[in-house]
Amino acid sequence: MTDSDAKLDTSVPHSARVWNYWLGGKDNYQVDRQVGDDFANLYPDIAVVARQSRAFLKRAVTHLTVDAGIRQFLDIGTGMPTAENTHQVAQAAAADAKVVYVDNDPLVLVHARALLTGTPQGRTEYVDANLHEPHTILEAARGTLDLDQPVGLILMNILGHVPDLDEAVSIVRTLLGGLAPGSYLVTADGTNVIDGPAFEEAIGVWNANAPLSYNLRHPDDLRRFLEGLEVLEPGLVPCADWRPAEGATGDEKRPVDEYGAVGRKP
Repeated sequence: MTDSDAKLDTSVPHSARVWNYWLGGKDNYQVDRQVGDDFANLYPDIAVVARQSRAFLKRAVTHLTVDAGIRQFLDIGTGMPTAENTHQVAQAAAADAKVVYVDNDPLVLVHARALLTGTPQGRTEYVDANLHEPHTILEAARGTLDLDQPVGLILMNILGHVPDLDEAVSIVRTLLGGLAPGSYLVTADGTNVIDGPAFEEAIGVWNANAPLSYNLRHPDDLRRFLEGLEVLEPGLVPCADWRPAEGATGDEKRPVDEYGAVGRKP
């Protein structure tokens, strides 16, 4: 932890640090680990959800970089840096890839320096902006990305923080509207169809005690984010089922309540 981090309140749990804990990261405190364990007691698969979400992101970004030729990424709601972040995955496949991360959490901002490292050929930047202000995000991203060329838009486990579904859809439409044809949306969020009651109970306890609530949604609701896009096979599916890695076993391939998809803007 840094001196700047010490100025932040570490006596209460923080969602980004708890997610970091579930991913096996080290940027968390005892209070975060306690809440993470309490949540897992109600919904044991939460760590699997976190790991599958990150593995889906890696596969999707690799596909966009290697197969679709995308060299620019806009990752909104990036959270705490762990391993295999978007810039690491993209620049491992294409050293000249450019990545802009967006978040407005002061704790994440403290750790932004960990994100602001990449290949000499590429570029990695951080923007302090709010998801609810998509026009501001697009304008800020222009400082690094050429929005007249295709961009990979990453919205991972962030739209669930927007309580109103119509507003969430509007945010996605605005962001995609500012990107060139041939851009892609990579998105995933928590659902309530595989082990919904347990997940809903755990989320309910979290929402009663956390400043930033999260809303599980049915996959039919998540499909609204993909309207107007050419959705890549296999469509919107549990993250484990989206082009699984060869040889995936155990929890890597077991479907849990985290659905993801990749869509292309025509």
